[in-house]
Amino acid sequence: MSNSGREDALIEKLLRNIPIFRSISETYIQQIARDVRTVHYKKGGTVFYQSDESMDLYIVLDGKLRASLFDEEGDELVLATFNKGDFFGEMSLLDGVARSATLTAEEDSALGILKRESFLQAIKQNPMIAIDLLAIVVKRLRKTDSMVESLVFFDVDERLVRLLLQIAKMQGERDSRGFYKVRKLTQKDLAARIGASREAISKALKILAIRKMVVEEDGFFLIKPDEEA
Repeated sequence: MSNSGREDALIEKLLRNIPIFRSISETYIQQIARDVRTVHYKKGGTVFYQSDESMDLYIVLDGKLRASLFDEEGDELVLATFNKGDFFGEMSLLDGVARSATLTAEEDSALGILKRESFLQAIKQNPMIAIDLLAIVVKRLRKTDSMVESLVFFDVDERLVRLLLQIAKMQGERDSRGFYKVRKLTQKDLAARIGASREAISKALKILAIRKMVVEEDGFFLIKPDEEA
């Protein structure tokens, strides 16, 4: 499937802004862009499943996706979310081992796929790509360590506040009183993102509301500024 001229230009622009490709020449960026295949997924579509034999690099051209783990009962733990300009799949790309998580489209999404062979050839031509990629892998591993620490040492209400603050700071939204604002997520989604049951989320929201730490208002969660620490 060949890219349209518009998609080629978008892919080149996104590649230039991805840290692992910032040190390579414009000519080579164009060459890599030509090797990228574009695919589209509807909301709820699965890009790949955990344990799938797939070793390509995926670049988000548009939309939003999430990486998750599922237990035998089908309960979900969201490990990460990816937005336009992000990439994923680097672990299997590097070691050739099956996928470690399931990737699902949270909304209609467009992805660019770079085959493992093309990426390895790019590394041979531009060794700095490997160094930059290692830095990103380490950053993501540290984030995973933080998630594990939260699951082990924090109660559900504490984990919920930390999640909402993290989302709020990324979105940069506050109301006129200085409260952090996060658009309401479903209890199912919140449960998946902090490794809890929906029942536990419902209870935690009630506790946080009583403590006036997190309140619901006009389709938003509002978090007290002094919960920032």
